[in-house]
Amino acid sequence: MCTSHEQGQGESAPQAGAGRRNFLRATALMGAAAAVLPAAAGTAQAAAESPSSAARWRPDPDSRRFTLAVMPDTQYLFDGPSIDKAPVEASLRHLLEHGREENIVFLSHLGDLTQNGAKEECAAIGEAFRLLDRKGVGYSVLAGNHDVRSSTDDQRGSTPYLDVFGPDRFKGHQTYGGASPDGYNTYHLFRAAGLEWMVLALDWRLSAKGFDWAEAVMAQHPKTPVVLTTHELVDEDDSLSSYGQKLWDQLIEDHDQIFLTLNGHYWPAARATRRNAAGNEVHLHLTNYQNRYFGGAAMIRLYRFDLDRNTIDVETISPWILGRAAKGLNELERQEIELSGDADRFSVDIDFADRFAGFAPVPARAARPVSKMLVPGTVAYWRFDGQEDGAAVGGTVRDRSGRGNDLTLVTVGGGTLTYSADHHPDQPGHGSLEFHGGKPPLKGAYLRTVEGAPLNSVTFNTGYTIEAFYRLPADWNPSNHAWAGILGRTGTGGAAGRTQDDPDEPLATLSLSNDREPQWAVRPLNQQGIATNWGQETPLETWWHLAIVNDGEHTTLYVQGCPVVRNPKAAAVGLTSVGLPWILGGYEYAGEIDQILHGRLGDVRIVERALPVKSFMNH
Repeated sequence: MCTSHEQGQGESAPQAGAGRRNFLRATALMGAAAAVLPAAAGTAQAAAESPSSAARWRPDPDSRRFTLAVMPDTQYLFDGPSIDKAPVEASLRHLLEHGREENIVFLSHLGDLTQNGAKEECAAIGEAFRLLDRKGVGYSVLAGNHDVRSSTDDQRGSTPYLDVFGPDRFKGHQTYGGASPDGYNTYHLFRAAGLEWMVLALDWRLSAKGFDWAEAVMAQHPKTPVVLTTHELVDEDDSLSSYGQKLWDQLIEDHDQIFLTLNGHYWPAARATRRNAAGNEVHLHLTNYQNRYFGGAAMIRLYRFDLDRNTIDVETISPWILGRAAKGLNELERQEIELSGDADRFSVDIDFADRFAGFAPVPARAARPVSKMLVPGTVAYWRFDGQEDGAAVGGTVRDRSGRGNDLTLVTVGGGTLTYSADHHPDQPGHGSLEFHGGKPPLKGAYLRTVEGAPLNSVTFNTGYTIEAFYRLPADWNPSNHAWAGILGRTGTGGAAGRTQDDPDEPLATLSLSNDREPQWAVRPLNQQGIATNWGQETPLETWWHLAIVNDGEHTTLYVQGCPVVRNPKAAAVGLTSVGLPWILGGYEYAGEIDQILHGRLGDVRIVERALPVKSFMNH
């Protein structure tokens, strides 16, 4: 590390011969472990052990939560006669100890592994990294200005660093992709969240050949998101060094695959954000703790990716100090055990699908034929695809189950009902209905099952599953649109002789509250009163899938295939009927239409048995 923060800026010394979560588990960490024998002189083969000879490291390639570990400058731990491997080994053991629960997929070292790039220094840290080699753990290293002569670029030729951390070391590692001909630049591929990801580990200074090689690697993997690691790039908050600006101008800006960069070299930790040529954000992070107690104590930064939350949560810890906690920490160790400043513990919001769409768009799920949706017990299935976008609904909407539960249009106040090509991404049919409801005064259109439809009288004594997809627009508001029904059974409790609670309420309704909470309110056969299941608030301009499942005894409401908290424990058997129609997109009160949906409604299916989640339409 040579910066204005440190005396001796410039070329390094000549080379010799040339969530807190589960992390505070001090007793599990072995920071003061017994020393490992030094590596044999000179060769990568001596520094590495074949991954195939030990138990394999196997992160979950499909989990949408995974962790990328980062280790910055460790140079003060490997400085001539002052060599102390224990902090590095503690961090590496920590990764092995917590690899499964954290789904740690890869480790990136950011350069300046050593202070002088001397043979003995490189051998010592190379020996420490054998802890990962033995398990076949995927990792990358790169040369910093203290590992090689800082006046040279990646065409410098042989060095003690390259002898220990050259391409031969990584052969046999499942994540190793390849190296530039000079050996100083490497790329690594791993699978996580069902995708292929790349770590592009670049030398302290790229030559023209190095830039060409990096571009060629990305061209060979055009749909792979890239984390670029290098020693120097960001030098302080929202600022790039002169070389960092060169990297941006000549490589990062025009390659949309690069969404995150990581570097060390400078301190303190900092961040920058830039928009690339495609107009997308690139997050550029500086992490380096060599200026802190014990030369940074081989602190590691953990990048926890969560593709469901579209977030990367970042945490910085010192496993070596954690491992010493049981023996009692000194004053400086207590300050350094875990860093909680804004530059050390933060979250990055990234809509991964949107961010990667320019080079790796997620293919849309194909429509599924009606026949695939007619599971045993299907009594009604309505879908609205195959129509011109914006066309008005007229006449009859057929029940695709073949059971004769067709729908007919009902207009109110001269309102309309139209088709839309919009649909839930996991919906079988690629189309929906757009309802234009609201009050006062009531105006719009909805659908009603035809007179004599078999569904009108079915009581579902042994269970049922009702599913629907819906989406509310940005201009939905509770004063005009609350309590509209997605679907329901008409007829009142009073007409059925069920007078407990409000007798004018319909016999069944799946409605949306003023807080956009889905509510299933029904009169079961075994109750006088109304049984109610409640979901949580569902945001606007988002497609949702609802399922109501009754197993003959109890009813469970699911949102996006997840059971909600407010599912009653009381027994609920079947659905009361007085032989009147079901309606889609409307809500009746006291036998009169009271509200019409303002939003879109996709496929709707009713099955006369309880379905498992894996059989829902969004699976």
